[in-house]
Amino acid sequence: MEKLSNHLGEPQIKLGGLQIWIHGRQFPNEQDYWDGNWLNVTAHCGTDQASVWTSGPILHVPDLVRWLTDLEVMNRTVSGAAALVSLEPELSVELQINNLGHVRMRVEITPDSMTQEHSFEFEIDQSYLDGLITNVRALLQKYPVRETSDV
Repeated sequence: MEKLSNHLGEPQIKLGGLQIWIHGRQFPNEQDYWDGNWLNVTAHCGTDQASVWTSGPILHVPDLVRWLTDLEVMNRTVSGAAALVSLEPELSVELQINNLGHVRMRVEITPDSMTQEHSFEFEIDQSYLDGLITNVRALLQKYPVRETSDV
């Protein structure tokens, strides 16, 4: 799989053992909230002992917006949590910070949600949040939310 990551280039999001590459919108010509905001991604999470990859239209831009808002609050207040949760079950990321600035990251990732479950936990320092926030902002600048939900 190392050749795959070399082929993909630098990930847009990298934190602990998590890497996410954004390849573009699933439906680039759609402007509506639901179809126009799905992103095609490749995600990898791994350690020396395990490696899990998944890909497809598994992230919705509004989920990134919510994650960014929570990350900014968590970073500013040194408290709380920030979760990237999609309607699709292939990838979720939860960050929780303690009052010392240590962040626990839990990643749930699977290429096949019907038959597999994989989770990873990492301890990271709060100082890494600034780079993550910058990268998510850059993604949202490149892929802004299309329209608003009528729901």
